[in-house]
Amino acid sequence: MTDSGPFPADLALPGLQARKLRHLEACLRPESQYAGVTTGLERVPWPYRALPDLDLDAVDLSASFLGRRLAAPVLIGAMTGGAERAAVINRHLAAAAQRLGVGLMLGSQRVMLERPQAAASFQVRDVAPDVLLIGNLGAAQFGLGYGAAEAQRAVREVGADALAIHVNPLQEAMQVGGDTRWAGLSARLAEIVPGLPFPVLLKEVGHGLDAVTVRAATGAGFAALDVAGAGGTSWARVEQLVRCGAVLTPDLCEVGIPTAQALTEARRAAPGLPLVASGGIRTGLDAARALALGAQVVAVARPLLEPALESAEAVEAWLARFIHELRVALFVGGFESVEAVRGRLGDGLDQAPA
Repeated sequence: MTDSGPFPADLALPGLQARKLRHLEACLRPESQYAGVTTGLERVPWPYRALPDLDLDAVDLSASFLGRRLAAPVLIGAMTGGAERAAVINRHLAAAAQRLGVGLMLGSQRVMLERPQAAASFQVRDVAPDVLLIGNLGAAQFGLGYGAAEAQRAVREVGADALAIHVNPLQEAMQVGGDTRWAGLSARLAEIVPGLPFPVLLKEVGHGLDAVTVRAATGAGFAALDVAGAGGTSWARVEQLVRCGAVLTPDLCEVGIPTAQALTEARRAAPGLPLVASGGIRTGLDAARALALGAQVVAVARPLLEPALESAEAVEAWLARFIHELRVALFVGGFESVEAVRGRLGDGLDQAPA
């Protein structure tokens, strides 16, 4: 991107805020996406019923997540915050979420905790008073001094309903000055999370939650897990694009657990925890397959970045198409609701209901 692009250079921005904009610029480049790894969702069979015995408009897409009702099992995934352009993106995303009745996860709020003037870029409650709003902090920060006070501040200052704590060791290892001291972090989170007065999610950023981590999370007080599998945006690639302008170690940047595999393994390792499917979710059929593998909801981020640079209406239009695709997938599969399809493939039932 040049200075005339969507993220013009702003030499006055502090380092962390400027880096957030460079991340967004890198995410728009095709090289930010996994090259050889797919989500695996394309290999998940989908049933087809020639006489579905229900009306398309009667398919019930409503779902519950973290105690809130959603019009469709969809979250807008975490993207950004901290700069003026990021504020515009967040407000467009939030307005679309409000209109469609879906949830919204904010980008990492570390920048607003360290620079209070950046908090405005995360303030969206005035345009989205009713949405399920999820705050976001990095797990690494809890190993460097963050505690319950910072977690509560992140939620309270934006009026969020819950908090996501993201884990991203590969991304941090690729980043100049990244936070790579992770020893003891599992125990630290297990100390903090159970005492927080709101639901807390553990989420990856696009390289997948592994079964060992999922099992550890089951005893740490997390209310849900976002598997954020490999196959979409590789944040290791993003960091190399930001740092070097090119992907210099493509094999290492392809490391990760594909989304379908991460979902399946998480469901087995923690059968009682609600799961968010994200990482390369691009179509309504992807979403349907993820629900059938056991996801409670799906999250979409990168496909909404370009629409969010344009307007709330552009975001709404993209999501409306996505939700319609999900409805059609359930319709032709003979599933009358999200509840009817959830976990069907995880149980080995790759057929529509008899």
